Amino acid sequence: MVEIATDTDEAVRGIADGSTVLIGGFGRAGLPFALIEAVRRSGARDLTVVNNNAGNGTTGLAALLASGQVRKVICSFPRQKDSFVFDELYRAGKVELEVVPQGNLAERIRAAGAGIGAFYTPTAVGTPLAEGKEVRTIDGRDYLLEYPIRGDVALVRAHAADPMGNLVYRKTGRNFGPIMAGAAKLTVVEVTEVVPLGGLDPETVVTPGIFVDRVVATTPHPQEEDA
Repeated sequence: MVEIATDTDEAVRGIADGSTVLIGGFGRAGLPFALIEAVRRSGARDLTVVNNNAGNGTTGLAALLASGQVRKVICSFPRQKDSFVFDELYRAGKVELEVVPQGNLAERIRAAGAGIGAFYTPTAVGTPLAEGKEVRTIDGRDYLLEYPIRGDVALVRAHAADPMGNLVYRKTGRNFGPIMAGAAKLTVVEVTEVVPLGGLDPETVVTPGIFVDRVVATTPHPQEEDA
């Protein structure tokens, strides 16, 4: 059985300063708003955050950035029309940025969970993102060597869980959650409901409970998108 936390503050306890935190979500779809807010309340600082983007508006990841708790962001899309919080911090030199093409980001996270030491990819060859990286020619094509991204903590939003920690997702809320759950030392999941054992169809389970440490039931955030 996984730990079923009574609230989000209990669910994120123990996140240390300097942690690398993998945060699921694609924009607002599948973003664990409640867990992010609990991390903000916890006061953990000097965090490296891995996400698809660098926050939207003033809530969720943007609120965590605004609190000054994030040292570095690793993402694919740092700039959007409403990413003004990150933009201001970055221009002021208050947060570091590592841009990773989205396919590489997903594969680097997946590699961490799969025990892959490194992999070669053609993506970003010949661009500024290739600077300082090993290049190898394979069958006449150049490839970059990329390393896994491992998390101290993964914060994931799923639709439902059972007491064993098995997870199902809703629509696009699935995105990065499954690979992040397998790539962190501690995986914390917020769900709409925890169903009784046997309440999930095994054929619909996406993330097995072996990858989950803590689960907490929360009310979906008004800005969450899952369509």
